Amino acid sequence: MTDRSKLETRLAQGDFVITAEITPPLSADPQALLSKAEPLRGKVDAINVTDGAGARIAMSSLAAATLLVQAGLEPVLQLTCRDRNRIGLAADLIGAAALGMHNILVLHGDDPSRGELPETKGVFDLDSRGVMTMVKAMRDEGKIPSGRAIEPPPHLFVGAADVPSDPPPDWEPKSLTGKAEAGADFVQTQFSFEPEVAARYLARLADFGLTERLKVIIGVGPLASARSARWMNDNLFGVTVPEATIARLEGAADQTAEGRKICVELIQALREVPHCSGVHIMAPLQGSDAIAAVIDAAG
Repeated sequence: MTDRSKLETRLAQGDFVITAEITPPLSADPQALLSKAEPLRGKVDAINVTDGAGARIAMSSLAAATLLVQAGLEPVLQLTCRDRNRIGLAADLIGAAALGMHNILVLHGDDPSRGELPETKGVFDLDSRGVMTMVKAMRDEGKIPSGRAIEPPPHLFVGAADVPSDPPPDWEPKSLTGKAEAGADFVQTQFSFEPEVAARYLARLADFGLTERLKVIIGVGPLASARSARWMNDNLFGVTVPEATIARLEGAADQTAEGRKICVELIQALREVPHCSGVHIMAPLQGSDAIAAVIDAAG
């Protein structure tokens, strides 16, 4: 129950880690989930399973993470504030630890009004910092919010999300500082397509002592096409695909292959960036086969 996850252990050792993300299927067949995860076996340190991404219904993240554990794969369980109150969240967190999963990524959750069932009411009993504070108390003090003891308490390695923006001179990482104080142990960021921007972002976090408190894993991904790159610029908060990168895709005979090559170059560049603890690879349009191919090419 108190054993560290592989992800926590490798980050504590200062290793450069690789995590990847898969979206659970709209299916009651376990194999539909496992077929997405299997190409990543032996290539990544942990696999994130999303929790109702895009406010769309899919297999639950807790069930998906359980299937990964049973298959000998390490999950990062994503949990949103959108769908559960603090009772449900605490119960799922205790259950997750009992089922052998210890990496948790706490997220706000996509707006239900923009999902497939826009009439859905979001819960948002706690915000992400509130959940992290609760998890920290459950893990470190062995107590649920009412004060009752958990016997034994869950060992949870808590992740937060952030946007790796290019910091202006007066920028202070107040949001991430708050998450660190609430109990976050590591960070997985939104997509970053400019290593020099990621370097300046991480340097600023270091200036405020945050890279001593948090292990920061930078989000990357293979671009499917110039069109999808422009869509990301227009629709994903905090994401900037440089015009030079889009022009490179437009000039390629095979845009998908070029997008993977660009991702490989990003990973190789980020390996050399101070305070970068690893990369988190997301490929929602291309899937886990594309992620595996990028990892192989990046060495």
